[in-house]
Amino acid sequence: MPREFTRAERVSDAVQQELAVLIRDGVRDPRIGMVSVTDVDVSRDLAYAKIHVTFIGERTQDEIDQAMAALNGASGYLRKLLASSIKLRITPRLTFLFDESGRRGQHLSALIDYAMSTQQDTDQPENDQPVDTEGH
Repeated sequence: MPREFTRAERVSDAVQQELAVLIRDGVRDPRIGMVSVTDVDVSRDLAYAKIHVTFIGERTQDEIDQAMAALNGASGYLRKLLASSIKLRITPRLTFLFDESGRRGQHLSALIDYAMSTQQDTDQPENDQPVDTEGH
């Protein structure tokens, strides 16, 4: 039997798609740069939405904090644009949160690669003695 999606899940998907376009086209703050909207959590009453975002490219923690402040500062403007593009009785109040999962995933991948390279170095035997293949 197909899974039933709640109204909040359908609204969250629509908000995610629309916000990705609105941030790209409507926000001109240079502190924000390129943003990827990774997830949107909408409350059951559709009054509040938590938008999880990541930034494309390397950024320091200070640059991330400034970009998040800029996004949260533009949340009222983005809410107005969202209300004009998605027809809802109540447009959710937007709160932007930084999604650490991409950064954490890259760090864990680097640790695994490092562990694998050190493991391969210790598994290889040292070739100090020549191997006698003729049985002498």
